[in-house]
Amino acid sequence: MHTRAADATNSGLGGAARQVAEHASSLARLELELAGLELKRKVAALGAGLALGLGAAVFALFGLGFLFATIAAAFETFLDVWLSLLITAGILFTAAGLLGLTALTLISRASPPVPEQAIEEARRTTEVLRR
Repeated sequence: MHTRAADATNSGLGGAARQVAEHASSLARLELELAGLELKRKVAALGAGLALGLGAAVFALFGLGFLFATIAAAFETFLDVWLSLLITAGILFTAAGLLGLTALTLISRASPPVPEQAIEEARRTTEVLRR
């Protein structure tokens, strides 16, 4: 037995158009979700890079302090004290350099924070829908 609801859902072109609209709406929601996830991932990488950069700056500041202490100790005496301070400063500068390079790598991977995959998917979907 045919009902109006059954006829409305199976009504040829109108039903197909409604299904296309529903699928396009679902696709748009999924693309927005993809964009959000991609941005979250990039922002997290950017945050980690900035945190490591800040760590590098702190180590560089301590390294500078030790370098000045080394120079002061070198002027005071030429014994083992200045050499140990110089070695400590070298270790701190090496750590700062490694953290800085890691930070630059993470920041460059996350820049610019644009959801490239979501934009590409939206472009492809638009192309398909236009056909």
